[in-house]
Amino acid sequence: MTLRNRELVNLLLVGLLTAAGFTAVYIARQDVVSAGSLSYAAFFVALFVAAHVVVRLALPFADPFLLPLGGLLTAVGLTMIYRIDPNLALRQGLWVVVGLVAFAVIVVFLRDYRTLDRYKYILGLTAIFLLALPAVPHLGRTINGANLLVGFGGLVFQPGEFAKVLLVVFLAGYLRDNREVLSVGSGRYRLPSPKHFGPLLVIWGGAMLVLFQTNDLGGGLLYFSIFLAMLWVATARWPYVAVGLGLFAVGAYALYHVTPHVRERVSIWLDCSWTFSNACPVYKEGYQLAQSIYAISGGGFFGRGLGQGVLLTAEGKTYIPYLETDFIYAAIAQELGLAGAAGLILLYVVFCYRGFRIALQASDGFSKLLAVGLTAALGIQAFIIMGGVTGLIPLTGITLPFVSYGGSSIVANFIVLGLLLMVSDHVNRDNS
Repeated sequence: MTLRNRELVNLLLVGLLTAAGFTAVYIARQDVVSAGSLSYAAFFVALFVAAHVVVRLALPFADPFLLPLGGLLTAVGLTMIYRIDPNLALRQGLWVVVGLVAFAVIVVFLRDYRTLDRYKYILGLTAIFLLALPAVPHLGRTINGANLLVGFGGLVFQPGEFAKVLLVVFLAGYLRDNREVLSVGSGRYRLPSPKHFGPLLVIWGGAMLVLFQTNDLGGGLLYFSIFLAMLWVATARWPYVAVGLGLFAVGAYALYHVTPHVRERVSIWLDCSWTFSNACPVYKEGYQLAQSIYAISGGGFFGRGLGQGVLLTAEGKTYIPYLETDFIYAAIAQELGLAGAAGLILLYVVFCYRGFRIALQASDGFSKLLAVGLTAALGIQAFIIMGGVTGLIPLTGITLPFVSYGGSSIVANFIVLGLLLMVSDHVNRDNS
């Protein structure tokens, strides 16, 4: 079976699972099977078959599993959002259309992704500009103490999702150009020279300062982790990682004592996750995390079933605020249980495996580092939000890739998917 035929078969299986999911939710709501609910699944399958046709024509040697994995994750998110609020599912479906259009535009018109290397400094500065937009008066929108969103009239989006992709491209290009100098270093302690390490710190440091200014601590942790991962892959020097972790520990300690928002999140995490003491502010600041832990524990091993969980009040409001965005993993864990929640984690693990496999097979440094950065960005982001929702780490307000409700997130994730498929096509052509 050819790569593209294997991809098509996997997508059709994803379509069947999507139809089963929407049908289960609708039966739980109305006790009947509706053609309207199945139309969501049919529309979803048609979208991804169209994406498959684009890949078949433009990237015939691309990895056959990445697109179905992205489709299955998106299907899980759409099904759960439909279960929470059908109107939100309709909006998310429209954003999936926009994301797949962006995916197709990149795949068709960006003939050679390696040309992005020429514009790495421009892309790096553009990323900082995007991260700074929420701090601009009258543009930024504050949610849960963090300035993450930007509003232009009726359009609201999260520029940090796109800045993440641009920063990965910048790091891939810069580290490829300077990896030998950074690996060897100079002097007695093999330290990198300011000439070569300085520009890297300026771009990355500027991004960190902007994230601190906007109180986007989840984004700060994400970018810091991506930076360390790509730096280690480029240089293979553990001292960089050790120093980076040390700086992170110092910075986290300082932020805890300086920023009330950070101190509150850490206190909630300690009281509601690790000790669940009487100090846990269940009805105040810690309400979201406490309800999330209750929801996950109530799911048991196999869950209550799609549409059967205790997620909505009699008035149709969610028990957990922002359930469709930050806490959608808790909803999945309650309705699909430990088995479903673990299965979702496994999907991200397989996605990361395919991405890192592409990086290992790449022969040029830019392709290798780009694949590593994009894959690490998605994997680390998934870990941060799932870790926060389950109480493993302090809670941060970032989205679960492909699954959470949000237009900026879904479009940026499909851009990541498109770039990974382009790298895969190039790698497989060289190795064939």
